[in-house]
Amino acid sequence: MSARLLIVDDEPRILESLVRLFESEGFAVETARDGAAAEVQLAAGDFDGVLLDVALPGDDGLTLLGRWGAAYPGVTIVMMSGHGTIEMAVEALRRGAYDFLEKPLSSDKALVTVKNALRQARLARENRELRESAGLGRTIVGRSTAIRTLIDAIALAAPTTATVLVTGESGTGKELVARALHDLSPRKDEAFVALNCAALPEELVESELFGHEKGAFTGALAARRGKFEEAHRGTLFLDEIGDMSARTQAKLLRVLQDGLVTRVGGASATKVDVRVVAATNRDLAAAVASGTFREDLYYRLAVVPLAVPPLRDRPEDLSLLTEHFLAALAKAMGRKPRRLERSALELLARHRWPGNVRELRNLLERLVILTPGETIGARDVAKQLPGLPDAAPPEEPAGDAAPEDLESDEPPAPAGSLKGQLDAAEKRAVEAAMREGGTVARAAELLGLERSHLYKKLRKHRLPY
Repeated sequence: MSARLLIVDDEPRILESLVRLFESEGFAVETARDGAAAEVQLAAGDFDGVLLDVALPGDDGLTLLGRWGAAYPGVTIVMMSGHGTIEMAVEALRRGAYDFLEKPLSSDKALVTVKNALRQARLARENRELRESAGLGRTIVGRSTAIRTLIDAIALAAPTTATVLVTGESGTGKELVARALHDLSPRKDEAFVALNCAALPEELVESELFGHEKGAFTGALAARRGKFEEAHRGTLFLDEIGDMSARTQAKLLRVLQDGLVTRVGGASATKVDVRVVAATNRDLAAAVASGTFREDLYYRLAVVPLAVPPLRDRPEDLSLLTEHFLAALAKAMGRKPRRLERSALELLARHRWPGNVRELRNLLERLVILTPGETIGARDVAKQLPGLPDAAPPEEPAGDAAPEDLESDEPPAPAGSLKGQLDAAEKRAVEAAMREGGTVARAAELLGLERSHLYKKLRKHRLPY
């Protein structure tokens, strides 16, 4: 389906030339000569983008930009003007425009700018929808002391503008923490922009962060905003900050100090309002001591330090994470929810999880895809997770028989005795926990018992499991 573009300009010749240009590239184009007509079309149509002139009859383009940004948050707006100034361009970006084009328009630049704007908006929308449909990416799951402490710290830091340094091993969920800080902050309705500093060559990191002007380097065919400008009024997440070069560290420090961004190849600075959250799996304090990371930047970033614990240090969260991912993955794939046998969960608990929560999620996705039926057993896990200690997986219990070491010789006491009444209350509590939890592991957590102890209770009261 072609992208729908609304072009708003009061000059007929410009409208005609732009219509020919964008229709030749496969766009579905509509036009308007003033803001009033454009608002009628916006209300009636489902547009992907707007190319909006500043000088218009009635309300000017900047006024319309502010109004439309709030009314149509899914529509990307690119401004244009024949009498533009740096101040006007900065104001347009502050009000939410993707970019600002000067007239007379270059056909190539106009096409590249609009295509980039719509592509970025589409990717952001698809990523958001994917996270929401899968139930993944926005939830910090766990009841361990370490996770509760982390969640409490996030709640305290989120409403502030302080920079945050999130540390932890790969796969622990550092970006989840950054997103939680954003979602719980006054900036939650603005952009969350992420950049992995280790994923780009050193020569491109500065361009990605600060933007560049046309001709700043080979291949810079048009001016481009950087991540700081894209994140204006929102949150910028800098992942793997420990991999940043010394040169870029110095430039980043200046931006954090004065809030001014200068594009690569540019002469003027743009004021930005950005909350920065940085993350690393490295020991930055050690990097400072060795001279590979700036001490002043380290303290600038670590105003609020948050450490995300590895999965091996929070084993009590394993069953909750497993239930969460299995339900979310089944929903995302359109399949029935999968159930993990007790012996399979016990096998997972013997793994050290070097890849942390990301490794667990990926393993469960493979199991959901490759395991027939609705039950995942220990042998299914062992096939996908070789090299576990005590390699032979435990046998699945047959029917309601408990393993030998879990047998209980204690029968319930006579019903009329005090112990009999206590036994009856215990049985009701165990039955309620099993109904609510669905698995022995979950029921044991609800009751505050070891699983082995709960199995004895189930055997004692002749309850199925």
